[in-house]
Amino acid sequence: MTSTLRPAPVTGADGRPGRWLALCVLVLAVLLVAVDATVLGLATPYISEDLQPSGTQLLWIGDVYSFVIAGLLVSMGSLGDRIGRKRILLGGATAFGAISVLNAYASSPELMILARALLGVAGATLMPATLALIRNIFHDPRERSLAVGIWGATASAGTAVGPIAGGFLLEHFWWGSVFLINLPVMAVLVLVGIKLLPESRNPDPGPWDLPSVLLSLVGMIAAVYAVKEAAAHGVARPVVVTALVGVGALSWFVHRQLTLPTPLLDVRLFANRGFSGAVVADLFTVLGMSGLVFFLSQYLQLVQGRRPFEAGLAELPAAVGAVAAGLVAGRAARRFSVRAVVSGGLAAVGLALAALTTLDASTGYPLLGTALLVVGVGAGFSFTVTADVILAGVPRQQAGAASAVSETAYELGAALGIALLGSIVTAAYRGFTGPRGTPPQAHESLGGAVEAAADLPAHTAGELLSAARDSFVHGLHLASGAGAAVLLATAAVAWFLLKGQKL
Repeated sequence: MTSTLRPAPVTGADGRPGRWLALCVLVLAVLLVAVDATVLGLATPYISEDLQPSGTQLLWIGDVYSFVIAGLLVSMGSLGDRIGRKRILLGGATAFGAISVLNAYASSPELMILARALLGVAGATLMPATLALIRNIFHDPRERSLAVGIWGATASAGTAVGPIAGGFLLEHFWWGSVFLINLPVMAVLVLVGIKLLPESRNPDPGPWDLPSVLLSLVGMIAAVYAVKEAAAHGVARPVVVTALVGVGALSWFVHRQLTLPTPLLDVRLFANRGFSGAVVADLFTVLGMSGLVFFLSQYLQLVQGRRPFEAGLAELPAAVGAVAAGLVAGRAARRFSVRAVVSGGLAAVGLALAALTTLDASTGYPLLGTALLVVGVGAGFSFTVTADVILAGVPRQQAGAASAVSETAYELGAALGIALLGSIVTAAYRGFTGPRGTPPQAHESLGGAVEAAADLPAHTAGELLSAARDSFVHGLHLASGAGAAVLLATAAVAWFLLKGQKL
C-alpha cells in the first residue's frame, strides 16, 4: 500500500536508477565531437604540408563542418523528436566513426573538404540528441542543472584530451591518426548505449517536413557562405546573390514554420526573452572566440616552435577552467543570478582576449596560460547556464528541436567566426613582404611559408620565416581584439536580455 504522505515510486526515465549511467553514455558522444573539433586545429600544419591546400581551401577545411552542421542541426533535432533520440544518436555515432576513416585517409584538399562536410551531416545528429535525452531523463531541475554541467564539462575536457592525444599521435604517426581516435569512443558509445539509454520521442510529432529541411539547409549554408566570401574577397555580385538566396530561404523557412500545424521548429520559442537571450549569447560568444581557437595551435607550433604534444599541453588551462566552472555554474546562477553569471563570464573572456593582443613570438607562457584559464572559466560559466536556460524553457516533447537551436548557435558562431576573424588573419598575413625569391605558396598560409623555407638558403629562409611569423602574429592581434570587442558587447546585451531569468 502506498502512503498518502509519501509519493509512489516513480517509474520511467524520471526515477531510473541508471540515469547517471545513461548520462555517462551521452557525454561520450559529446567527447567524440569535442575531440574531433580540437584535433583538427592541431593537425592543420601537417595537413597543410601534406595536401598543400590554398589559403581559401584551408579555411574551408576548418569551417565546412560547421557550415553543414549548422544547416542540419534543427532538422536532425526535430527528426530525433520524431523517430527517437536514442535511435538517431546511435545511428549518427556509427556514421561519425565511419566517416572519420575517410577524413584520416583523404588524399587531396577537395576530398578532405568533402569528408569534413559528410562528418558534419553525422555530427548534426549527436549534440541535439544528447541534450534532448538529458531533458527527458532528468526531470528534477537541480539534477538537470548538474547533468548539464557535467555535459558541458565533458565537452571542455574533450578540448583538453583532443590536443594532448592528438599531439602524441602527431609526434609518432601521420596526421590521419588524429581522426582514427574517434573509432574506439564511437564503439563504446554504441555498444553501451544500446543497453543503457532509454528511448524518448514526441508522442504526437506530426510529419517531418522535407521542404522545411531543404529551406533550413540552403538558407543557412548560403547565408554563411556569403559572409565568408564577403570577408575574404569583398562584396561582389555573386556574393550578394548568394546572400539574397540565403536570406530568402530562411525567411521562407520561418513563414512556413508559422503556418504548419506541426512545424519542424516552433519559432514562437524566440518570443521567450530568456530563450532568445541565451541563444544570442551562445552565438556571439563562439563567434568572438573562434578565431583564437582556430589559429592558436598554429601560433604555438609554427611561431613559438613547440612540438605538437607540448602545444596540446599548453592549451590545457582553458579546458581545466571550463570543466571547473561548468560543474558549479548552476549553483552560482541560483545564488547570484543567471544574468550575472552569464554576463560576468562573457566579460572575463573578452578581457582575456584583449590581453592576447600583446602576444609576440617570444611571449612567455605565464601570460598565455593565464589568459586561457580565464577564457575557460568564463566560457564554462556562460555556456552551462545558457544551455540550462534553453532546456528549461521548452516542453519536454520539443527538447530535440530546442537543443538543436542551441547547438546551431554554437556551430553558426564557429562558422561565422572562422570566416570573419579567420579572413582578418589571412588578409593580414598575406600582406607581408618576404625576401627576393619568396615563392607564392608562402603567402597562402604560415604552414606554406615554413615548407617553402625548407628549400631556401639559410639566410633567406630566416628572413622569410621572420617576416611571415610577424605578419601572422599581427593578424592574430587583430582577430583577438575583434573577438574581445564582440565578447564585451555580448556581455552587455546578455545583461539586459536575461534580466529576471531564473533556472
